[in-house]
Amino acid sequence: MPIPTWSESAPRLIDVAMGRTPADSIVRNGKWVNVYSGEIIPNIDIAIVAGRIAYVGPNASHAVGKQTIVIEAAGRYMLPGLCDGHMHVESGMVTVTEFARAVIPHGTTSMFIDPHEIANVLGLSGVRLMHDDAASLPINVQVQVPSCVPSAPGLENAGAEFTVEDVSEALGWPQTCGLGEMMNFPGVVMNDPKMLGEISATQRANKTVGGHFASPELDRMFHGYVAGGPADDHEGTRKEDAIARVRQGMRSMLRLGSAWYDVAAQIKAITEDGVDPRNFILCTDDSHSGTLVHEGHMNRVVRHAIAQGLKPITALQMATLNTAQHFGMERDVGSIAPGRRADIILTSDLPTLPVEMVIAQGEVVAENGKLTADIPEADYPDFAKGTVNLGKKLTAADFDIIAPEGAEEVRARVIGVIENQAPTKALEADLVVADGLVQMDVDDDVCQIALVERHRATGEVVNGFVSGFGYDISCAVASTVAHDSHHMIVVGTSKEDMAAAANHLGKVGGGITVFSEGKELATVELSIAGLMSDERAEIVADKAAKMVAAMESCGCKLNNAYMQHSLLALVVIPEIRISDLGIVDVTKFELVDLIL
Repeated sequence: MPIPTWSESAPRLIDVAMGRTPADSIVRNGKWVNVYSGEIIPNIDIAIVAGRIAYVGPNASHAVGKQTIVIEAAGRYMLPGLCDGHMHVESGMVTVTEFARAVIPHGTTSMFIDPHEIANVLGLSGVRLMHDDAASLPINVQVQVPSCVPSAPGLENAGAEFTVEDVSEALGWPQTCGLGEMMNFPGVVMNDPKMLGEISATQRANKTVGGHFASPELDRMFHGYVAGGPADDHEGTRKEDAIARVRQGMRSMLRLGSAWYDVAAQIKAITEDGVDPRNFILCTDDSHSGTLVHEGHMNRVVRHAIAQGLKPITALQMATLNTAQHFGMERDVGSIAPGRRADIILTSDLPTLPVEMVIAQGEVVAENGKLTADIPEADYPDFAKGTVNLGKKLTAADFDIIAPEGAEEVRARVIGVIENQAPTKALEADLVVADGLVQMDVDDDVCQIALVERHRATGEVVNGFVSGFGYDISCAVASTVAHDSHHMIVVGTSKEDMAAAANHLGKVGGGITVFSEGKELATVELSIAGLMSDERAEIVADKAAKMVAAMESCGCKLNNAYMQHSLLALVVIPEIRISDLGIVDVTKFELVDLIL
């Protein structure tokens, strides 16, 4: 929900600062967390008018009028609203509006979202839906235009495809702040004209190019990628990754999502090696609704960073000012200073960061963990629904893996899940053949995975093997959230359950479901593009909790295993994935045979 710009508001801001006219509201007697100077300054008042800060100083009594609302900070810390520098709303399984409703009480007042999930299903029209939803909110939500739709041409087919012209058009929308994560890093280093065209269009628009270099390699390919223009990266998992990014003039984004725990290792670049923190940014990337409702959002990331030994003021800079500077919004958000949007958190303690009041654009929007702002529900149109088109009713036979003629045993590639990380391991397993079909080895934690085409009703199924989930009973988990192509991923120990789970999602219009011995254990219905629910975040969180519990009852003990499940088709993160075209070796960016 736009407010007047600084320049438009300047006369009123000056008058309030000078005491000529009263402020709309005053936050009185707090400790000013100054992210510019790195100081905490006591006994400070903040005067607000037209949604922006007019005065920050020791006494704002000159700005108090008969209608001025006075908020007593009572000695609490006053810090800027938190900014999430890289995230995907769709991972929360709710709309932009519902995501905002969930995170505002946790102190998030700025989000930089990359809606490339819905882009891969509904194309530019889907991104526009997210953009317009974002524009209606009382917090600052900026949209990065998806860059890789599909993420890896030639290795997958998505539900849509973006051209350079599409990206250029979207960069002109009012709520767009740049280009979403450039996942096709081989395309960049090979001078792919489409990838470089999108980067060039973004740079000409004076906006930020998001990065995604999902490789541990820090030699020529990394340097070539940086030379191509991406300005940040969130895919690092090691201290040396973070250091390499900032040394090359990039911002290193450290993420703590529902299943990505990459802050602890990389923060050592600051706490142990003494690297300047000004080019480090905290973000979430992917958080599902259960995490948002029960654990928090950016406040959770800040607390975690502080717990790793980072100074509280530094952690807050990495979640406010650094982010704002990166996106060219320093004069609008990310600090408590004159002219900036009045996005303010009151808290009684910095290390633990209890969020006791949230002010966004000068209005109190949450208190003591409860939303107080009236935010109407978002209404998504019919074309965004009914997107799961299987083309046929699946049977167990669709998940058969035929062995080479005469074989009694085969060696097969296996996708190895790594807990709390996005990368996978390229494993191999010796598997028995029975009746001409390659069998799973549940005792050795090797079950089947399938990628079911769901955009064009082809009825095609690609089969493979996966390890790491620990399923030890007859079961299957199916999801239409399958980054980034968003076909349907089905993982199971029983082909009958795999078929039942897939057919169920086709019937309900998308989501995540768990089946065992032919019975539905839990389902999260996601009717919008097969990615998001139109229900309240609290309801979705409850359903997600039941889904996680159902996965655990099937033997899975991983933290937030669903997040790993949903990424198994993401063919831009090493080492091995599955797509609608086959098994993908992401270290070489090529399709490979399942059977060796």
